Amino acid sequence: MKTLAKTFAAAALIAVSTFAMAAEGPGAKATKVNINLSTADFALEHYVAVTTEGESSSVERLFAADFNQKIQAFNAQNHSRSEVVKLLKKQKGEHLNCAVSTAIIEESADYIVAKVTLKFENFTKTDLVTLERVGNDWKVSKSINSYK
Repeated sequence: MKTLAKTFAAAALIAVSTFAMAAEGPGAKATKVNINLSTADFALEHYVAVTTEGESSSVERLFAADFNQKIQAFNAQNHSRSEVVKLLKKQKGEHLNCAVSTAIIEESADYIVAKVTLKFENFTKTDLVTLERVGNDWKVSKSINSYK
């Protein structure tokens, strides 16, 4: 009888701990990460990590409400904030095989324009990124991509 009681107690303990872990959900740890966007440098660094290293924490906070992305290619494309955020979340953990360089083109107290160059084996992607101060944070407000 004691063995049966211990077995039921162990099974109950396992079930409770399993339900507790499931309640947290698979992304619970990622949402607890707080990214520092208090400077333009931090925001630009996080943007590069999000777009090239598959970093997905605080991706919603990174982009301004009116963010848009333009891609200059054979057929020009425009993407909204929600489309870009959704795509970047799908790319979580994916690292691009490229060399990355950044340069500040224009800078003021409330905005910067940066050039992010991704050099792949067969082509180069250039991303002109505009960041602006929104309250206490810096956010990406525009991205224009071109390919060579």
